[in-house]
Amino acid sequence: MNLAGRRVAVVVSSYNDSVTDNLLKGALATLSEHHFSIDQIDVFHVPGAWELALGTQAVVETGRYDGVVSLGCVIRGETTHDKYINTFVSQALGELSLQNNLPIAFGLLTCNTLEQAQERSGGRMGNKGHEATTAMLEMIWLLETLKTAT
Repeated sequence: MNLAGRRVAVVVSSYNDSVTDNLLKGALATLSEHHFSIDQIDVFHVPGAWELALGTQAVVETGRYDGVVSLGCVIRGETTHDKYINTFVSQALGELSLQNNLPIAFGLLTCNTLEQAQERSGGRMGNKGHEATTAMLEMIWLLETLKTAT
């Protein structure tokens, strides 16, 4: 997969930063493995998972990126607020991707406990930042391949 000259953005939530910092590290390591230079990657921080939607939309509207990875972490609490956040963010990112024909990777952890989030951000369950970034890169490649197919 040759992605020379591509430009990507990572939008990451600062809330639950002990988890989201690891997701970001996974995303950046994956981009490095695919030979992305620091000049091809922009990282944007938003306060929380809720803000991933608007932050990602603002990044997409610049028209400068071939793909975006959105990373965050919502941990279930004593109320059902997590369901509203998770539903809103997942729908908003999906719609943004389709409306703009742009790969936007869903890297929002939706966990019951902090321990589950830690396991998915570099623990025994892997790093979902890596997985989301890999998916975005594969979609950039697919869209490019389809554009050039005759």
